[in-house]
Amino acid sequence: MIKNRLEKNLKKLKPWADKNKIEAYRLYDKDIPEFPFLVDIYKDYCVIYDKTEMIDEGKNKDIEVVNAAGEVLGFPSEKIILKKRVRQKGVNQYEKLEASNRRFPVLENGVSVLVNLWDYLDTGLFIDHRPMRYFFLKNSKEKKLLNLFSYTCVVSLMAARGGAKTVSVDMSKNYLNWGKDNFELNNIDLNEHRFIEQNALEFLETACEWPDYEHSFDMVFLDPPTFSNSKDMATDFEVEKDQRFIIEQAMKFLKPNGVLYFSTNKRKFKLDPALETEFQIKITTEKTIPQDCFDQKIHHSFEIKEKRPT
Repeated sequence: MIKNRLEKNLKKLKPWADKNKIEAYRLYDKDIPEFPFLVDIYKDYCVIYDKTEMIDEGKNKDIEVVNAAGEVLGFPSEKIILKKRVRQKGVNQYEKLEASNRRFPVLENGVSVLVNLWDYLDTGLFIDHRPMRYFFLKNSKEKKLLNLFSYTCVVSLMAARGGAKTVSVDMSKNYLNWGKDNFELNNIDLNEHRFIEQNALEFLETACEWPDYEHSFDMVFLDPPTFSNSKDMATDFEVEKDQRFIIEQAMKFLKPNGVLYFSTNKRKFKLDPALETEFQIKITTEKTIPQDCFDQKIHHSFEIKEKRPT
């Protein structure tokens, strides 16, 4: 059953990926309820996430999925990586699993991005945000982008390739350095871009009043964690509870005609109705979920602008 589905999906997705110069995509996304797995392709590697909630040892299907992927893709066992994607809080999903420091580039719409499939639960590239990154690649010429919670700065990379000047903010020096490596891999001059090592929540609260930053960006990308209780934060953060604060603060960075692109991976996220009275908000989820993601609730996305006088 699982092998047939992998074959069917590969036949559909491989020509599309090749045509668009995409080497990282989701081959299988929990399509069959009996097989709650994610199967992701990264060039000539395969990462399998076992998302089983309660494991019955007598019904564990890890081996079946790994074998099926190997047969369908023709990958040797050392090219298939199995991970348990358990529910995580805060920044746990970014904690190291190994220390191989192995990275290699994959193409996304012709742009090279460094990934690490071994050391973390995530790889340095969130597959579900590919359409949004493509938007920035194609719509950033001569613009200025602020990327908050920037992770490995791939949104900034795409905007920079599209002609933007960017500012990337993340509390992790490691991920910002990874982001710089992404820029240098694509021969982008780092002097045209800024990488700020700071808690993005603190940045939101203070930097919006900096003369060079207040009302100075054409675009802001805001993709916060669902929840964070980092030791570097005074209080816990929860995206639904704190959405009004982060959105109101982010809007202060925008030029009068600027746009805030807000995204969250909280599956049951509900937008605060008060925000719709303050701002012009467009739900964009349907167009920002890629065709290789079967899960239509993998994220929610919005375009937010200042209301214009009527």
